[in-house]
Amino acid sequence: MKVDQLMNRGCMAKLLSNNLLQRVLVALVGIPFLLWLIDLGGLGFFLFFSLLALLAVFEFHRLARHKAKPPALWIVLPVTALFQANFYLQWAEVWELLLAVVLALLVMELFLKEGSPLLNLGAILPGLLYVNLSFGSLLRLRFFEGGREGEIMVFLMFFCVWAADIFAYFGGSSLGGKFIGRKLFERLSPHKTWEGFLSGLAGSVAASMIYSSFVPELSLTKALLTGLLIGLASPAGDLIESMFKRDAGVKDSSHLIPGHGGVLDRFDTIMFVSPFIYFITVHL
Repeated sequence: MKVDQLMNRGCMAKLLSNNLLQRVLVALVGIPFLLWLIDLGGLGFFLFFSLLALLAVFEFHRLARHKAKPPALWIVLPVTALFQANFYLQWAEVWELLLAVVLALLVMELFLKEGSPLLNLGAILPGLLYVNLSFGSLLRLRFFEGGREGEIMVFLMFFCVWAADIFAYFGGSSLGGKFIGRKLFERLSPHKTWEGFLSGLAGSVAASMIYSSFVPELSLTKALLTGLLIGLASPAGDLIESMFKRDAGVKDSSHLIPGHGGVLDRFDTIMFVSPFIYFITVHL
């Protein structure tokens, strides 16, 4: 028994080591690319994050298919492209497009013969709206007031999210369970600890303070509020995605990004906090 346990622990340690290496390699390529893209703005920023929105909806559609018969991809992907293009070009009010899409999906369901209409629409609408409104908020944020203020806030948001992830990962790995016996949210994520959450919160706040010291246009108050909000909200984005994955019975939304899973796995926090940072930027 002891030999088996040691072998299992060795395999697990090797797996974690390989996973961490993949994460580091992806970060070495991905982070500079994202920083360049945020600075670039314009059409390139729109096209890349619209692509992410399409991939995220594709992944959510795969999750939904485990529970229902959602509208086909040839319907939901063009709807996503339309949403993202509208956020960029602002042809129509968002509520007008939402109303048109919901009514169209209801009518289409009349002609579908598989599954339950309640389950079919209920399985896809939350993901379709969540993905599009989240990435749409990110687009509107980046191009707010000609782009400069939006650019500052998008950089701040990504720095805080990355800091929260890194501090939570290493804080949870080294301190998890040593001070607080209860898990953060064991039903959906049994490995998340309060120590990891508090470490992530500290990392996000620290990143916001450091960033504001290099950007004179950004007030310390706004930076700290952003860092605090991201630190507090970061676990929610991950837990929401975990909720959907557990219900669908899958570990990752896809295997698109080595060491990270899919777009929903990697950008879950960015998706969740983008609307909040947009509200802070526009209204404060």
